[in-house]
Amino acid sequence: MLQALVNAWRLPDLRRRILFTLGILVIFRALAQITIPGVDLERLRNLFEQNQTLNLLNIFSGGTIRHFSIVAMGVYPYITASIIMQLLIPVIPSLMELSKEGGEQGRIKINQYTHYLTVPLAALQAYGQASLLHSQGVIPEFGLFGPSWLTTLSLIASMTAGTMLLVWMGELITEQGIGNGVSIIIFGGIVANLPSIAGQVLSGGTAFISFFQILAIVVVTVITIAGIVLITLGERRIPIQYTRRVRGARIVRGGGSTHLPLRVNYAGMIPLIFAISIMIFPSTVASFFLGARSQIIRDIAQWVQATFNPESLLYQVGYFFLVVVFTYFYTMVIFQQQNIPENLQRQGGFIPGIRPGRPTAVYLQKVLNRITLIGALFLGFVAILPWLVGIVTGLNNVLISSTALLIVVGVAIDTMRQLEAQLLMRRYEGFIK
Repeated sequence: MLQALVNAWRLPDLRRRILFTLGILVIFRALAQITIPGVDLERLRNLFEQNQTLNLLNIFSGGTIRHFSIVAMGVYPYITASIIMQLLIPVIPSLMELSKEGGEQGRIKINQYTHYLTVPLAALQAYGQASLLHSQGVIPEFGLFGPSWLTTLSLIASMTAGTMLLVWMGELITEQGIGNGVSIIIFGGIVANLPSIAGQVLSGGTAFISFFQILAIVVVTVITIAGIVLITLGERRIPIQYTRRVRGARIVRGGGSTHLPLRVNYAGMIPLIFAISIMIFPSTVASFFLGARSQIIRDIAQWVQATFNPESLLYQVGYFFLVVVFTYFYTMVIFQQQNIPENLQRQGGFIPGIRPGRPTAVYLQKVLNRITLIGALFLGFVAILPWLVGIVTGLNNVLISSTALLIVVGVAIDTMRQLEAQLLMRRYEGFIK
């Protein structure tokens, strides 16, 4: 891996791409320090010290929520829009036809629809975040109906524009840099927040932690990274045989054999995002009613927040279960969109011992269900790992979230693959060991 980086740096074209990617990340981190006017930073700092859910969201945003900057939402509205579009494609016939027969133009059109959907989602999320902070006294002037409506609209517009700016910067990285741009933006935000997370962990909040706790954190982190790499790269190879096609005296397509790689983790980090969004939704809504006039409503809101506290057993069990369910659900959606059995039959390919058509689809589905079980259980374990380690070590702010680790390691692997592919395109030999 390091040798591939050295070899890439020696090539002017790849060096320009790497520097362009780093330059975009520097601009992103500069934008993350621009706080929206009218925010009480002292109250915001106190709120984050008391709220574990906000701290978790802050890790994913790369520390932008803690400063409530103009890019506080990151690219997550765009990711949400992308997920919604992927789920709508099998449901809406016109989108299905566009994805199957539209080719490159169809992909561009679907991406355009995703951008359109991102804007209202970003506006809604901006309003929700600002409303939550207003209820805690962080934003004194807020409200669409009243004298502060213009300030509220400008705040929502600024945060929505910040998200769309990051999406545009991510697409620039994809076109002119190295790796998937949106993933690189998320990666840069999480990595930039690592020093502050490490400082919190090593200080243990109020007292320095023991050598045993440090050792436990390091060992668990190393094992988690190794497991993420194995699951990310893990695949089941299904042998594929192609028939020889002859037209007259001429061979149109020669027979041959290859393999179909079925990945252990088809869903990536998407199930974790789905699950955590659902798990933090009740406590987020309940926070709006903590200051209600009715004592009953306040009691219900406090009970909901206590029940869906990230440190509670019920929260962690629900989190694990939702991750497993969403892993299966999202894997099935992606696999059905690929239409592998139909494509194999059209190209004259078949699995030895399995008839083409529906028997092939049933066989692949059975294999995918088995290997997805491993990936789903692993993702569920990764999701609740910080809580488990916190029980063992006695630390509440245990290391970087293992979900964030999954994102960082996955993006790093994908970026290195693309870098090596760029080297291979330039016929550079000797970089793969």
